[in-house]
Amino acid sequence: MLDCGLLSERAITERLRGLVKIPPSSAIVAGIGDDCAIYRPRGSADDLLFTTDLFVEGIHFLRDTHRAADVARNALARSLSDIAAMGGSPTFCLTSVCLPEWASDRWIEDFFASLAATAAKNQAILAGGDLARGETFACDVTVCGTVPRGTALLRSGAREGNEIYVSGTLGGSALGLATAKGKARKRHLNPEPRLALGRFLRERLRATAAIDISDGLSLDLQRVCIASGVSADIVTPPRFPGATVDQALHGGEEYELLFFVRPGAKVPAQFEGLPLTRIGVAATGSAGEIRLEGIPLAVRGFDHFVPVKAAP
Repeated sequence: MLDCGLLSERAITERLRGLVKIPPSSAIVAGIGDDCAIYRPRGSADDLLFTTDLFVEGIHFLRDTHRAADVARNALARSLSDIAAMGGSPTFCLTSVCLPEWASDRWIEDFFASLAATAAKNQAILAGGDLARGETFACDVTVCGTVPRGTALLRSGAREGNEIYVSGTLGGSALGLATAKGKARKRHLNPEPRLALGRFLRERLRATAAIDISDGLSLDLQRVCIASGVSADIVTPPRFPGATVDQALHGGEEYELLFFVRPGAKVPAQFEGLPLTRIGVAATGSAGEIRLEGIPLAVRGFDHFVPVKAAP
């Protein structure tokens, strides 16, 4: 029995991995523990990527800070970012929505108009879903994508000596969460799934591993390191203007890509105007250990099942 009052998100996931056994003959070639599940149709040149994410009132957004259009855009961006992290291309999405009494007709219309527009912008056809009534708004978005057979970027592919990079600047979303206006607030409300970059990492850079930064750099980096059996030596990442080091290291909802490449890979300084910055190297040592400027880093980030701790 899973006691969610005592377990972290990682602990729950690991227990589920132990409960679920994928038969060797299954078309599912990757399951619990990565950004997407991978389904390999017989005879197909492509693998199918499947991901799903919840977006819940009071946890991921507040009514007095997010408009209906913001809610829809953020809800879909979360799943699209998982497709980006695997180096894939989205094809369609399904959305199940629980609508509370406070959601007016205008709010609902604005929500679905934004959802459809965001899907169309990212070539992810809104193909269906489900509707229900409830006390709290909740939205569950499933996205299906494709990637050439056997080429998806996984969390488990990093090796000792691989160089570690991040896209963009970090801490802006965390700063925007606490800011009523300005560029940081715009960053928080308008996440940009790095779909083109993800394909570039797979096709051109031959990245060995990748993940999108949804729960904080330190936590998501640790997830890759644990999956790959490596540790990491990093420096302070590039920061969004005004963001603190703490926000850059541990702030969530960035949706930038964290990726690993082989030593000597020719990583450009920018991709379509987006900075790509080397922040460290994968090393030996305890899997999942992270050292910042040579000093062990206490990993923090967003975990639904762990109480938030104040920064030291």
